Amino acid sequence: MLARSQTAAVQDEPATKFAKDQLKAIIERIERLEEEKKTMSDDIRDVYAEAKGNGFEVKALRWIVRLRRMDASQKAAHAETETIMETYMQALGML
Repeated sequence: MLARSQTAAVQDEPATKFAKDQLKAIIERIERLEEEKKTMSDDIRDVYAEAKGNGFEVKALRWIVRLRRMDASQKAAHAETETIMETYMQALGML
């Protein structure tokens, strides 16, 4: 185990100080980005609330936003799933 004076000597090395400063900068960047993410999430929630206030169905809006993010292969798989669901629902007399 290192004595206290040996530990202090290791902490004073330039490479160690650089690593500490770099780590601190990374942590601070992550914290800033997390705060920005929270702000953006709040903004998105506000837009959905505004849309709801204007008579739009929020579930449908979220569904459309999710669909618009999909690439072509994801959309094809989604369409196939919807077709299967409709077939099953029709067979069960739900449609």
